[in-house]
Amino acid sequence: MEVPKDVYDAIAGEIASADSPVGIDAKKTHVIILHRLQQIEERLVRIERALKER
Repeated sequence: MEVPKDVYDAIAGEIASADSPVGIDAKKTHVIILHRLQQIEERLVRIERALKER
């Protein structure tokens, strides 16, 4: 999967943490991932409803 450099840099900057031994804030990273998954799930529900109405 190719991620455009500007997108990669924006995400990396958002999750970076100097206080973490691995360089990222794991809690913040997980919150972002879970939030995005929730958005995807809600979109799928809307798509499924639209398809059923056809």
